[in-house]
Amino acid sequence: MTIYPNEIDTYLEKEAGLSKSFDVGVRKLIIADEPLHLYFVNGLCESRFIIELIESLLAIEKKRKETTAELVKNHLVNQSVEEVTDQTKLPLFLLSGLIVIAVPDGLFAVDVRSYPGRQPEEPDTEKVVRGSRDGYVENIIVNTALTRRRIRNGQLRFEMMKAGTVSQIDVAVGYMEGTANPELVKKIKTEIEKIDVDGVPMADKTIEEFLVKQRYNPFPLVRYTERPDIGAAHLLEGHVLLFTDTSPAVMIMPATYLQHLQHAEEYRELPAAGTFIRMLRFIGVWLSLFLLPLWFLFAEHPDMLPKALSFIGPNEKTNIPLAVQILIADVGIEWLRIAAIHTPQPLSTAMGLVAAVMIGQIAIDTGLFVPEVILYTALAAIGTFSTPSYELGIANKMARVFLILAVVFFGPAGFVIGTTLILLFLVRLKPFGTPYLWPLIPFDAKSLGTILIRKQAPEQSGIPEINRAPSD
Repeated sequence: MTIYPNEIDTYLEKEAGLSKSFDVGVRKLIIADEPLHLYFVNGLCESRFIIELIESLLAIEKKRKETTAELVKNHLVNQSVEEVTDQTKLPLFLLSGLIVIAVPDGLFAVDVRSYPGRQPEEPDTEKVVRGSRDGYVENIIVNTALTRRRIRNGQLRFEMMKAGTVSQIDVAVGYMEGTANPELVKKIKTEIEKIDVDGVPMADKTIEEFLVKQRYNPFPLVRYTERPDIGAAHLLEGHVLLFTDTSPAVMIMPATYLQHLQHAEEYRELPAAGTFIRMLRFIGVWLSLFLLPLWFLFAEHPDMLPKALSFIGPNEKTNIPLAVQILIADVGIEWLRIAAIHTPQPLSTAMGLVAAVMIGQIAIDTGLFVPEVILYTALAAIGTFSTPSYELGIANKMARVFLILAVVFFGPAGFVIGTTLILLFLVRLKPFGTPYLWPLIPFDAKSLGTILIRKQAPEQSGIPEINRAPSD
C-alpha cells in the first residue's frame, strides 16, 4: 500500500480541520530519506511523550531489508501502537487525542492521550465519615482504572462503544462475565448502538433517556454513583455499569426503589450502627413523602384524631388557607435549594441566615404562616435531604405535592386514592425487566431482610435474585 503523506494532509484538512483549527497540527520530518508526517491535537496529547517519540524516530538508520513502515513501527516507544488500514478512521483517532503518523507505506495511531481534568477526590454527594476519599472524574480511562484497582479479576469486562454520530463520545459497558445477566448486557449494548443523534452533550443523562425511555416518569430507573467502591460492589453483585467520558457519574443497572436508599456510610460502620443509620434514613424518606399530607389531613379533619393526639394541628388562625401555606413553604424550600446551587460558597451561609431569620420568622410574626407549617415543612425537607439518591428525593417531593393536592380536593378519600395510585404506578415499573419495588413486590423475605438490615460481611455473599441469569 502506497500512501502519500501530502494526501493525508489534504484529507485531514477536510475531515479534522487541519490548518484551520489552531489546535490541530502536523510535524513534518524526514526519516530514512522518506517523508514522515505526525498529526496531533494540542491539549489532548502529552507533549513529553510526543517529543520522546520524535527523538526515537530521528535516531532511525535506513536498513536494506526493512521498509520505512517497519522501521517506524519498531522505533515507536509506546505500549499502544495500532497500524491503521482504513483511512476513514484517522479523524476519530486524531480528535480523540491519539497521534497519527503517516509514512509512504504505512499509517499508525499511537495513544499518547492526556485529557485535561481534575484528580480523583471524594464526591460531594456521597461523603462518608470513614472510607476511601477517591472518586470518579471526567476521564473514562481513570474511572475504569479506579474500578479495576478494586476488582483484580480477569472476568471484569469494559467494552468500549461510541455514542453520537457527530460527537462520537466514548462509552464503556462494565460487567463481570459469568456474574452479570448476559441478556441484560446485550440489551444495553443494543440500545447504545441504536442511539441516533448528533451528540450527547449531557453525557450520561442523555444516554439514560435513550436506554430507559421513561418519558415524564419522575422516579429514577437507574442509579448513579461517583464512588469507585460503590461501583465495584455493584459489579460483584451482577449489576452492569455504564461509564461515559466527560462525566464523573457512573450509571448502575438495574436499580430498584429500595436500592436507591442505600448509602456507603452504612457499610463503613459496625453492623448494628449501620442498621440504625439505615432505619433512620428509611424513616426520613417516609416522612419526606407522607408527613405533610398526613398532617394537613388531620388539621383539616381533626375528628379523625384520637384524643391523645388532639394537639396536632394549627393552634392559630390566619387569613391564608392552610393548603396554600404548605405549598408556598414547600416551594420556597425548593427555591432555596435551587438558589444554593447557583450561589457562590462564601455567600451561601448568608443566604441561609436570610431564609431562616428574615423570611421564616417574619412570616410567622406577621401571621402569614402558622408555626406548625414551618415545622412540618422543615421536617419533610430534612427527610428529602436524607435521601441518598438526589433524583429519588425530587421524585418523592413531587409525589408529596400530588398527595397534598389530592387531600385538598378529595379529603381523606383523596389521600387513600392518591397513595394507591402512586403505589400502582411504582408496581408497574420494570426497568430492564426488573420489578421496581422488589423485594416488596414480588415479595422476597430473604432479600428484603438484607436491604432492611445491614448484614455482616460473611453474610453478604451471593448475587441478588433479580440479577441472576435465567440459567442460574
